Amino acid sequence: MENTSQHIILKTKDLSIGYVSKKERIIVASHINIELPKGELVGLVGGNGIGKSTLLRTLTNVQNTIEGTVFINEQNIKQFPALDLAKVMSLVLTEQMMSKNLSVFELVALGRQPYTNWVGNLSENDIAIINTALTQTNITDLKNKRCFELSDGQLQKVMIARALAQDTDLIILDEPTTHLDMYHKVSILKLLQKLTKDTGKTILFSSHEIDLAIQLCDTMIVMSKDSVVTDTPCNLISNGVFESLFPKDLIAFDQVTGSFRVKK
Repeated sequence: MENTSQHIILKTKDLSIGYVSKKERIIVASHINIELPKGELVGLVGGNGIGKSTLLRTLTNVQNTIEGTVFINEQNIKQFPALDLAKVMSLVLTEQMMSKNLSVFELVALGRQPYTNWVGNLSENDIAIINTALTQTNITDLKNKRCFELSDGQLQKVMIARALAQDTDLIILDEPTTHLDMYHKVSILKLLQKLTKDTGKTILFSSHEIDLAIQLCDTMIVMSKDSVVTDTPCNLISNGVFESLFPKDLIAFDQVTGSFRVKK
């Protein structure tokens, strides 16, 4: 029998996102209603400048909503004290780290900050969780290296390990494959896919790698000028959602292969 009581980690209700200044209110997208179940890999895709980062900032309470509500585990995100929110949601951004002089272990250990005492001492349990995160991301051999010694792909795995060490229900990543070659893009996304299955966490990431997201994600959020649509990749393909994502002068979406191709 199909399980119809799947736990929803993240939900939005009639969400509008954008920017408000003294002079005007700019709506980037509106009427966003999404539900992300526990233990799924979710890809957020759309064209450049469509508002993916704005949506992620709003979902993580970094940026205020224009209208509507974001819920984490059925609770309004605005009702979470900062420390409590850090125990249910972790965030991996594209911004460069402030200090790459930290060792890999030290950086991953920062994920335990919501749980450590006021002086930041690590307990045996904290250290065990950190070492588990290193193992899950296959970077145990790098634990004593300084972060400035790492490649972009290795550093991205360290940031994912830090999010794992934070031990949250939801991990959100903004463009985790930026600056990586094709092999390492696939490597990072395959790792995220494996982590959802192994840990039961919900992982949401934004990406320009639409073809890869179609192949690897359980659910996708597709942003266009007119709408924000959430569904399985198969349903999105069947409903022609990807065909209307870009102008048709240069590229076309092939429903058979589930990928974009260059027009001749």
